[in-house]
Order: sequence, then C-alpha cells, then structure tokens
Amino acid sequence: MTSPERGVPSFVLGAETTRQGALAALRRALDAAGIDNPALDARVLLTHALQIGAVALAADPHVTLGEDGARRLRGAAERRLAREPVARIVGEREFWGLPFALSPETLVPRPESETVVETALRHRPERTRRVLDLGTGSGCLLVALLHEIPGATGIGIDRSPAALVTARSNAARNGVADRASFLAGDWGAAVDERFDLIVSNPPYIVSGVIQGLEPEVRAHDPLLALDGGADGLSAYRAILEQAAGLLAPAGVVAVEIGFDQGATVPGLGRGAGLEVLEVARDLGGQPRAVALKRPSFSAMAS
Repeated sequence: MTSPERGVPSFVLGAETTRQGALAALRRALDAAGIDNPALDARVLLTHALQIGAVALAADPHVTLGEDGARRLRGAAERRLAREPVARIVGEREFWGLPFALSPETLVPRPESETVVETALRHRPERTRRVLDLGTGSGCLLVALLHEIPGATGIGIDRSPAALVTARSNAARNGVADRASFLAGDWGAAVDERFDLIVSNPPYIVSGVIQGLEPEVRAHDPLLALDGGADGLSAYRAILEQAAGLLAPAGVVAVEIGFDQGATVPGLGRGAGLEVLEVARDLGGQPRAVALKRPSFSAMAS
C-alpha cells in the first residue's frame, strides 16, 4: 500500500500484532521495496521502536506491540521505506566497536572507514602524542584512535559548527573528552603546530555523479561531506599540500579514498613531497586508505 501524499509505501499494523508478526511483515515490506538487508533492518528498527534488546525479542516473540509500540514502529518503517538510512532513524551508528550519535551535518560512519583507523595504527610513529582529524564529522576517526592510543591527545577540525557539537558529544560519550578538542576551520588552516598522525575521510565523490547515488546517501548525507569537486580530488590537494607543514618528523597521514583513487591520491601525495607507505584495501578488496609520511632527511638528500 502506498501513501499518495509522499509516494512511498505505508506500513500497516495494529496494536494486537505480535513482535514476531511485525518483524515478518516489516521484513517483507522492506524486501518488496528493494531495500538491501531487509531482515537486519527490520530487526534493528523493531528493537529500537519497542526499546527492547535482541534477547527480549527472542524470549518473548508473541508479546503484542500495543498502541505506542505499533505507532513508533509504523513511523520508523515508513521512514525506512522512504529510503532514510537505518542509522539516521535510530540516531546512532557503531564504529570501531564504539557508539556514535549522528546529526544531519555528519556522515554515517561506515565499516569501510575502519580501514583508515587500521592503516593509521599500523604506520603511526611508536611515540604518537598528537593526532589531527581533518573533516572530523561525527568524530569517529579521532575518537577511535584516541581510544587505541591512551597517551595521545588530538584535535578534530570541521567546517560545520553543528558537526563539531556532535563530535564533542561523541568524545565525551566514549571517554576521551579530556584528550580531544574540536575547532571550526578549513582543513589544516585552523592549527599552527605539528602532529605525529593526521587522518581524514574527506569528500571524494565527483560532483557530477552525486545525483546518481543511492537515495540513502544523496538525500541524507551532508553535501559538504560528499562533494569532492569536478574530479573528486579537491580535498586531497588541500590536505596533502598542508600535510608537510603539519607533520612532525616521522609523522604519518592516512586518508580514506574512493575505490577508483588508488593511483591518483598517492600521486598527489608524491607531488606534495610525501612518501607513500601503503594503499590499503577494505574487507571487500577495494582500495580504501592511503598512508603517507614525511620523507627522512637521507631520502630527501638522495
């Protein structure tokens, strides 16, 4: 059944519907709408709407929804059928095993982005004390790294003041607020110091293809965090050109890249005088992160 006002399928169920029945009905509705992972989405939305855990769902599948539960689940279902991402409906997303609240000004952290954290940890200087996250968004990269490097402090920079509010909240929620600060600015122009580790998940989608993206992305992710310019490389040029002046000796920069940027971004890094350490692949086998560092004096002399 479709709502003529919004042009999306409506989801009909009553207070007498059981948890089990609602789960099955929602899975069918999502599947019929062509949404990926309908069973997982249905389970997440139902447990969120009913404010129960997976254990309670499994233990008491025949409990009815009740009026409030049915109303909340209908609302969540219709938002998902309108292609709003589950994480935005729920209001948070797990990243690196940590919870992160979302806001309209932040990207939804993706599992693929954990490749940046893994790559940064693999190549960081042994005595990493200062970390910089450019375009911090929800703060997920910085918070994850500070969680893994207890002695470090860090700065997250973003152009959006609203995103910085979310990032500060996430730092506090995950116990690193006393070691993280956040500034509004344009990439590295807001700071005047050296860092052992710089990370970034910059916008890297070519401007002309954004309208062809899945509606979960183009209609709900902030354009500022998606649009990488005419060739998708505008942010990398700024970041890598600034990196030489921001990296401490032996410092490392790790950036997320698009699947087709495994050669172009390293080339930009070399052009900025940086040494390419690795082009790392995500679990799907796609190029996902590039690690670079300041060349040693001996390498520069040769």
